[in-house]
Amino acid sequence: MPRQPTGPLAPSSFLDTRFAPFLQSRCAQPTDDAEAIVFSSLAIHLLAETATPAGRLPGPSSRITLSPATMPASLFRHLAESLLSIVLEAGRVQMAHFKSGVAVETKADRSLVTVADRQSEEIILEGLARAAPGVPVVAEEEVTAGRIPQIEGAFFLVDPLDGTNGFVKGRAEFTINIGLIEERRPTFGLVYAPALADLYVTTGPGEAANARLEPGADVHRLADCSLAPIRTRVPDPNALGALTSQTNLNTATRRFLDGYSVQEQRAVASSLKFGLLARGEADLYPRVGPTSEWDTAAGHAVLAAAGGVVTTLDGAPLLYGNVARRFVNPDFVAWGRKPLAKVREI
Repeated sequence: MPRQPTGPLAPSSFLDTRFAPFLQSRCAQPTDDAEAIVFSSLAIHLLAETATPAGRLPGPSSRITLSPATMPASLFRHLAESLLSIVLEAGRVQMAHFKSGVAVETKADRSLVTVADRQSEEIILEGLARAAPGVPVVAEEEVTAGRIPQIEGAFFLVDPLDGTNGFVKGRAEFTINIGLIEERRPTFGLVYAPALADLYVTTGPGEAANARLEPGADVHRLADCSLAPIRTRVPDPNALGALTSQTNLNTATRRFLDGYSVQEQRAVASSLKFGLLARGEADLYPRVGPTSEWDTAAGHAVLAAAGGVVTTLDGAPLLYGNVARRFVNPDFVAWGRKPLAKVREI
């Protein structure tokens, strides 16, 4: 299961009260420096930096349910800031392996994995346990190892290194994906491409931003990142721009695109496709082929906040938490705005 921190808790400025289920009955007594606050009608004890070594976090089986109300912008930003140093650290690890080369293993599903994937996931899991204690995390390599937490209510989906195939071939379009799922829909997302110094993040309800951020940057606040708001573009149905997978441009995908007036088509790896849609550089991204929920959740959240939607091929919302399918997505289409009608039937 994801490791839980054993030392002092994260600074109180990064312990978002929405994600800190430290009820008296579930943890050690707070120190004199702890403060009791009220959130969503629950008294939550926020432990300060001076928490005693005896203080412990809830175990991996702990369950919490976040309020169904939309998170206010301040909580989006607190969560983003608490994850900023985590993804930068994971990005530095990945860049060290990217430049020097790394041994590759093949998993049972024939996908690739490297030590960079595993080290990055460990960093992210430990960081999330500090930033959002008690919230379950479904992470790619943990699931591969058979370690799947019980999910009731909110949970995170993590892909520590999306685009491993390209990573081992020296291609820069790999990303770190962290998405928060509430009521089966992604509400928060962070996508970071360290080799491209490209960061996408939800900053509030219906708000997404993009920044250039080098893995070696010494930043700890969003204010230091020169974030620029992003928004999807209004599509021209007669001259659409489409993004496709670099590794899965199959006959079914081509047939889908043939139903639309696509003027420009671009193959892009990893969840960067969602970021480019959110930034207004294309209009749709169809995926007719296998993907996992951790591949899409973070980018989906960013795209939705920037004005887009993601649907299945029959137009239903793409939902998350499909344990019975082992978190495998159905075929889907990511749209820059609302779904478009076909101009021809193929």
